[in-house]
Amino acid sequence: MTQIISIANQKGGVGKTTTSVNLSAALASMGKKVLLVDCDSQANATTGMGIDKPSLKYSLYQGLIQEAEVDDILYATLLPKLMIIPANMDLIGFEIEMVSAKGREKKLKQLLEGIKERFDYVIIDCPPALGLLTLNAFTASDAVLIPLQSEFYALEGLGQLLDTIKRVKSSFNPGLKIKGILLTMYDGRTNLAQHVVEDARKYFKDMVFKTKIPRNVKL
Repeated sequence: MTQIISIANQKGGVGKTTTSVNLSAALASMGKKVLLVDCDSQANATTGMGIDKPSLKYSLYQGLIQEAEVDDILYATLLPKLMIIPANMDLIGFEIEMVSAKGREKKLKQLLEGIKERFDYVIIDCPPALGLLTLNAFTASDAVLIPLQSEFYALEGLGQLLDTIKRVKSSFNPGLKIKGILLTMYDGRTNLAQHVVEDARKYFKDMVFKTKIPRNVKL
């Protein structure tokens, strides 16, 4: 059965795209069929997968507003088992155009409905905001994975994200779960990083993954 996982945190710079791209590539390297969905108009996941954004005829935006069939927005990557639905700046228009549209929070779920069974995993790279695109991602997902940077104010705003997940679960997607909290940008040499780990495990207990992603400029 396909697992659809959103990588989300409304704060920017916490490692969402790095997590999305590397998790997708790792699963594909293990022989899993993976679809990466770039739900961020900055389109860094698209760039990270080697897609030339200016050359795109269709992207996620055209799929969401039904100007393109879903197969027209599926693109191959350098990894045989990994495909991507790319994004570009067109995606900025989605939230504005859909502001009064009926069922606007279900557009991504409807788009993926016909193709999700082709994949073992669908990984959604969410934008750094709790707007309509993130709402679409949560409505379409089975679970949310939350990257949390091991730095100042790491937990700030996390309550708002958890409240949003709770509301989506209540209103649109009763099966939505939190997959876990992934500590990123971890530097074990600093007391600050240790305190963030302790605080995260104090408040979120078993939801925090044991694996910590170290700070590394190469990533």
